[in-house]
Amino acid sequence: MRTIRALAVVAAVTAAAALTACASPAPAPSASPTADPDVPETSALGGELTVSAAASLKAAFDEIAAAFEAANPGVDVLPIEYDGSSTLATQIIEGKPVDVFASADEGNLQKVVDAGLITSTPVLFATNTLVIAVPEGNPGGVTSLADLADPALRVVLCDAEVPCGKAATKLLGLDGVAVAPVSFEQNVTAVLTKVAAGEADAGLVYATDVAGRTDVESMVPDRAGEVVNRYPIAALDAAPNAAAAAAFAAFVTGPQGQAILGKLGFGRP
Repeated sequence: MRTIRALAVVAAVTAAAALTACASPAPAPSASPTADPDVPETSALGGELTVSAAASLKAAFDEIAAAFEAANPGVDVLPIEYDGSSTLATQIIEGKPVDVFASADEGNLQKVVDAGLITSTPVLFATNTLVIAVPEGNPGGVTSLADLADPALRVVLCDAEVPCGKAATKLLGLDGVAVAPVSFEQNVTAVLTKVAAGEADAGLVYATDVAGRTDVESMVPDRAGEVVNRYPIAALDAAPNAAAAAAFAAFVTGPQGQAILGKLGFGRP
């Protein structure tokens, strides 16, 4: 009897082992869930971001800032400081805390580099050229750059220290046109504002400034293509939000930023 019971136990154990061997193994736990390609990854960036940019970049950078915030919900781009590039460079050199500086020319950003505040290599992201802007209806009858020498015309230009002023001086010099402006403005926006208000008969502004405007008319001077402003951007070494600063500069030079700039009339660097 004891032998029969022993055999029965052995048979039961053997059957259980066989069943276990035939059973499908349990799936190994996944290391991480598969990412849904239709759902954008959440950015780890956060905090406030301060940007100083040339006045001519306002329309483009307002749109770029909104797109950057949409891609990085944790980042709050504070109202961008727009002004003449020379003014912005001076503010930064004198200690204004800024994360990113975008200039309308290489010279003014180089001042910040020379001051030891930027050691990374600035990246060119756009180009621009000048046009003659006149009030709607062109009351002064301006048809060419040479007309700006007429002392009866009220002409406004950017100050020679800011990029649009340097470009205007160079363009006028190419054709030997001597102009006696009624005023010099600190940024290109101020020039266009006076022209649009009828306070000036003409002014030299960037092509992008008149795009889509109905309160001014414009014409391209013959040699405008010989005077091209190149726009650089860089993050400050002491940027309060270094990670977001680097990301914003990369966004401006990347596909989305370039698409917005191109749409608004800026040329590629």
